[in-house]
Amino acid sequence: MRIWISNIICRIVQKQARTGRKSDHYTKSLRSFATTTKMASTTEPLGEFPFWGLLPRKETGVVSLLSKNSNFDGRGTVIAIFDSGVDPGAPGLQVTTEGKVKVIDRIDASGAGDVDTSTVVEATDGVIAGLTGRKLKVPESWVNPSGKFHIGVKSAYTLYPQRLRDRIIKDRKEKQWDPVHKILLAEAQRKLQLLENNKSNGSSNGASSNSLIDKMTKEDAETRVSLLNSLEKKYNDLGPAYDCVLYHDGDVWRACIDTSERGELESGIHLGEYRVTQQWASLTPTDQYNISINVHNDGNILEIVGMCSSHGTHVASIASANFPDAPERNGVAPGAQIVSITIGDNRIGSMETGTALARAMMRVMENPFYKVDVINMSYGEHAHWSNSSRLGELAHEVVNKYGVIWVSSAGNHGPALATVGVPPDFQSDSIIGVGAYVSPDMMTAEYSMIEKLPGCPYTWSSRGPTADGARGVTVCAPGGAITSVPTFTLRSNQLMNGTSMASPHTAGCVALIVSAVKLKSIPYSPYSVRRAIQNTAMGLDVDVFAQGHGLIQVDRAVEHILQHCNSIEDKVRFTVECGSERKKGIHLRNWLADKPVDMSVTVEPVLLDDTRADANQKLSFCMEMVLTCNAPWIRSPSCLQMSYTARSFQVSIDPRGLERGRVYFASVKAYNASNVEKGIMFEVPITIVVPVVDLLHGYKYTCPAEVFRAGCVRRHFLYVPVESTWATVTLKSSHSEKCQRFTLHAVQLKPDCSVKTIEFYKVVNLGCNESSTFVLGVRGGYALEVCLARWWSSLVDGQVEIDIDFHSLRPSHDEVTLFCSDGVQRVDVRAGLRPEELSPQAYLKHHTQVLTPTESKVEVLGGLRDTIPGGRPVYQLILSYNLSVSKAAEVTPKCALLSDVLYESAFESQLWMLFDHNKQLIGSGDAYCTKYSLKLEKGEYTIRLHVRHERPDLLEKLSDLPLTVLTKLSQEVKLDVYTSFNAAVTCGKKAQSLSLGTGAVQPLYLTAPSLTDKTLKGLGLTPGQALLGTLSFAKDEQVRKADQYPLRVVVTELPCKKRSSTSATTSPDEKKETKTQTEYLEALRDLQTAWIAKLDCESGEQLHKELMAAHPEHLAGQLARLQALDAGGAQNRQAVIAQAKQVVASVDIAPLLAFYGTKTDTRSDAAKIKTQMDKQRNTLLEAHCRHGSALCADLIPLQPSERPQESTEQLDAIAVEILKFVEPSDSKVIGFFASYYQIRGFDGLAARLIQRQCEEKWTRENEAKFTEAYTRLGWTHAASLIANSHPLRFPTSFTLF
Repeated sequence: MRIWISNIICRIVQKQARTGRKSDHYTKSLRSFATTTKMASTTEPLGEFPFWGLLPRKETGVVSLLSKNSNFDGRGTVIAIFDSGVDPGAPGLQVTTEGKVKVIDRIDASGAGDVDTSTVVEATDGVIAGLTGRKLKVPESWVNPSGKFHIGVKSAYTLYPQRLRDRIIKDRKEKQWDPVHKILLAEAQRKLQLLENNKSNGSSNGASSNSLIDKMTKEDAETRVSLLNSLEKKYNDLGPAYDCVLYHDGDVWRACIDTSERGELESGIHLGEYRVTQQWASLTPTDQYNISINVHNDGNILEIVGMCSSHGTHVASIASANFPDAPERNGVAPGAQIVSITIGDNRIGSMETGTALARAMMRVMENPFYKVDVINMSYGEHAHWSNSSRLGELAHEVVNKYGVIWVSSAGNHGPALATVGVPPDFQSDSIIGVGAYVSPDMMTAEYSMIEKLPGCPYTWSSRGPTADGARGVTVCAPGGAITSVPTFTLRSNQLMNGTSMASPHTAGCVALIVSAVKLKSIPYSPYSVRRAIQNTAMGLDVDVFAQGHGLIQVDRAVEHILQHCNSIEDKVRFTVECGSERKKGIHLRNWLADKPVDMSVTVEPVLLDDTRADANQKLSFCMEMVLTCNAPWIRSPSCLQMSYTARSFQVSIDPRGLERGRVYFASVKAYNASNVEKGIMFEVPITIVVPVVDLLHGYKYTCPAEVFRAGCVRRHFLYVPVESTWATVTLKSSHSEKCQRFTLHAVQLKPDCSVKTIEFYKVVNLGCNESSTFVLGVRGGYALEVCLARWWSSLVDGQVEIDIDFHSLRPSHDEVTLFCSDGVQRVDVRAGLRPEELSPQAYLKHHTQVLTPTESKVEVLGGLRDTIPGGRPVYQLILSYNLSVSKAAEVTPKCALLSDVLYESAFESQLWMLFDHNKQLIGSGDAYCTKYSLKLEKGEYTIRLHVRHERPDLLEKLSDLPLTVLTKLSQEVKLDVYTSFNAAVTCGKKAQSLSLGTGAVQPLYLTAPSLTDKTLKGLGLTPGQALLGTLSFAKDEQVRKADQYPLRVVVTELPCKKRSSTSATTSPDEKKETKTQTEYLEALRDLQTAWIAKLDCESGEQLHKELMAAHPEHLAGQLARLQALDAGGAQNRQAVIAQAKQVVASVDIAPLLAFYGTKTDTRSDAAKIKTQMDKQRNTLLEAHCRHGSALCADLIPLQPSERPQESTEQLDAIAVEILKFVEPSDSKVIGFFASYYQIRGFDGLAARLIQRQCEEKWTRENEAKFTEAYTRLGWTHAASLIANSHPLRFPTSFTLF
């Protein structure tokens, strides 16, 4: 309400500013609204707020229908919302107009909310040991006849949408971290400053001071400050880890989520299965994130249902919100009930997955608990084809077998044509696709526009037709609303716009129609409802491709279906197949349009659930059709007699005489000859593009300045010259004093390729008399649509001139592959249209490695959510791959066989998850691999890939499916390009900028990269791996970005090590080494040394004595005995100390110090000497460390005052000796120094070393040390953060798919 009042006040201020009128009377009136607002008043009365425009219903006849028949409000209908999840706590989503529960079921079909509860335990003395390690106290009030509890763990952050996660992280940091951390940092800085001041004032202890201790004291203070700053910078809150307890009370499954994080289940969330109990609750008071639960597989899976965004709640509110006390805020069908099915997966940023879509469809096909009447799906992607796919088959069953009416958003990818997504562009043409329309009232109420403009489609609303000729957009509906959103947003309502909003409006209208026919006991089908909607829609004076049949009019549709009921065709759909490829319509685009074309059309009547339909219905079906088409360029028959079989006829299309550069749409409409008033039974949609073929000079097109008003769309279709590879589009504005906003959208359609394959999209702001030029990649031989649209809300008219120029630098290969063994690869480049500037550049950007499965398993899923009605269980294939990352890198897993296909995939689903060595989930991805890149640290990882299908035999064929991992290079590698072969092989002059005349061809020679390059050297390349990059030819930077070609370099061999200069002159006889008795004895000695640590203590000691008797100066034998003693544990500490001293005494330190103090060793055998010295040094360091660690082990349990001074002095001496050779952070000594610093009270230094160990490899042991170090420092906030995240860093099993 405050927002609405503010808008009223703002408009009054604007009006006063224009009129200059003032009045004290209205100043007083406004004070009642906003006492702090000071403004001049007006003598005009305060207007009424247009509530009807917030969620528009007048425009589509909803208000008219309900004013006449209030019971046709959707009651008795169920709408399934395939979306991001619906919040039952959002305003307006509690009850229907009849007082029934509004949201009757909540399902998370994605699996993102699943918890593995396969661990079964029983309580002991009323306590359960949770998987987090907490003791969980079972409330006495719980009823559990079996006494068995299923337990699991869930991270709260995996449930949250990204924005909520960010808010909670910020809130937790501000409340739990910052207050403590800032005080500790200030204190650490104060102590460091005090030390520095004391040093500068000379206040040390003089000669008696210990220089090592003084140095470490200052270093420790500096380290504490550094660590605290690092903790602030690298703050990483993994969030709460909640214990989940599941049990059956004899009637229903119940779950408790321990949100107390202390094991107090009494204060946790306690819910029963939502469908049975309708129970939901906020996870915490802070997040206001409402969840519910479902249970699967006999309690082995707990499904926590939340929301992956606010989108689904907004959608549901448009379709069906009910406000008993404020009916003006109602949704379209306030009497309808809602089933929320989450298809967005939180693991991949709310993107839908094949698993979620399949499960959602299975749920609505045949549900034993309720009948779904309508589906709304405001989700979708673009597909490469729609004529066959696994998900398409299931969608076909949903509508055409089970009779569910499916409504879907067309997409927000306009204004170019053929931008409709999937759905509605599915295998079946029975889904209702909806475009987005904005009405004058919406402009005022939702967008607070100064002036009302005529209603029009939104600029971004996707347009038809589909690639295979269907309309794509069935109708349009209001595409914006201010209505309810989830409570976790901490707001009651929000403005959202998109075809996502137009679709639920239409779904609500469908619910009104179904409600009406149900109340009147009239039989219906998805086909009769769809035809009623199409035949009564109100045609708009706008683009037919955006509106479909027009703006939906539900009052007319209800009247129509009630008037024309009980007809023979009510349960019949007419499948239309055009041409040999059996397309859903006729769409001619990539042609010259210079001659007539004849197309065959086959129409077949098919009953709902044809396989189980009554044979008598098929026998009795007979219709006489009247065919008509008002387009003079189309010839079609005038009649068609139909029985229950397919009939074919010809349609002739003659484009000659049509203006070029335009698109034309018409349809062949079929009416029932005995009931023409009922409207169209079926139609054959026909879209033809008549492109401009004859360009000026063969490459230039100019369109004179045209006037663009709000929402105006101009399309130009050009047949791209075969040689062309890019084009420039120049826009020149005129006749406008204000900045003009346009959308420039250019598209080419390739067969079996998505509209995004060759596309340019840009929102452009043009100033007065300003021009802008844009570069877009094109492919010759295909029609190009250049669409320029004025933004729908623009208030000022303007003129724009368009110039399009085509260019060509066409390579002989669309993809260039270079084998390292070949050394050189030739590519010919031709300037086919006009003179061009050539400046070739080749860069490698990614390294690819192919992984093969280490494990493969096909298993049946089954259960309610994974079984297709009719007893058809779904199977899953899980493949495991091992990935080793040698250094920090950005990687992208890619399953090439399943990549870039989702709705068009032959399989039901594909999803991968990447885990670290502790089984912690790092990231996930699906078919669209380029969206999901992960930054990984050095380490070992596991990738698990999941594929689903109804047929296990198809999955078995994928059991050896390889997985490609793309690794982004730390720096792009540039390849050398030459203009002659001799220059390439002799590393001569590289290619520079060249001028090519029209028709000229320039050979280019690419050379293989040096695998010893510093960027490539550390990749661990092996033969068969590849390096990927791009190749470009134009000189202009913008053109290089637009016109690029894939480049692949295949590694066929590895660089050989340089041979010794003497090896070539060594004779074969000299290469043979004579094995001497001495070498035999040395080998025997080394074998005995290796076995000292493997034998039991007594046998090892005996062997050591024998060895040392034979080889008294054998240092490795001494060290082996030390290692064996140290492995024996605490009882051997004194022996360890004695043996360590003996090892140290056996090493001559002076030569070592002299060697490592020398900068350069010029001796001929320097490498051999260094190996020997390194071995002695490492032996010395290991002896010192084991000696020191044994001392530390005895001292650490003691209080500082109880520790003998002699022992601490020994530790100091050991530290000094070690520091002569290495730093404390060296991996060979880091463990000792961590303990030494702890004893000396330098906990900051100890924590820094432990941190480095954790960065190298995060293990349970290192984490425990880290937590302990922070606790000693008094940094309990950091220790708690690590300890609380322990169950998330070390899960007991992999995350479920």
